[in-house]
Amino acid sequence: MNKQKRIVLAIGLVSAFPIVAALFFYYVSPPASRMNHGDLLQPTQLPAKPLKLLGGEEFRFEQLRGKWLLLQIDSGDCGSRCREKLYAMRQVRLAQGKDMVRLERVWLLSDSHRPAPDLLADYEGTWMVFAAGSDTLTSFPAPTDRTGHLYVVDPQGNLMMRFPEKPDPTRVIKDLQRLLRPSRIGAG
Repeated sequence: MNKQKRIVLAIGLVSAFPIVAALFFYYVSPPASRMNHGDLLQPTQLPAKPLKLLGGEEFRFEQLRGKWLLLQIDSGDCGSRCREKLYAMRQVRLAQGKDMVRLERVWLLSDSHRPAPDLLADYEGTWMVFAAGSDTLTSFPAPTDRTGHLYVVDPQGNLMMRFPEKPDPTRVIKDLQRLLRPSRIGAG
């Protein structure tokens, strides 16, 4: 084989290598994990029906349009798992730094129990909303128990992400940073 044919063959092999490698990694050896920790959901608009805040005032999700929401569903008789989620929501919000003002925390109370005074003090700034018996609670999909998850609602009022039960807070922080940083919605 002469020198010109070898050069053409070498160029052809070098050009084909990225395509062959991409096909191999796509079909034979796909990546073991995904980038996001939370499960992306089909965006669903939350019901517009009014609910009641802890103080008795009317609440609608429309009040928080323009903000990202980190949301949990639990009884007002908050057990250890509920307290862990409240703590995680607060810490995740604080970890967003300058973007924390774009993120609101919402606790949908799934019954008529009033949270303990220590919770009200420790988690001041969390929107505590009575949702027992409302259509709102059925809007949150979960494989088994919707109270086991944290949810994310985008600034347009769409439920769009669910974190697994007992989520890794570091990975939740990263997921929220991936949502907040490129999006300027809710930025002051």
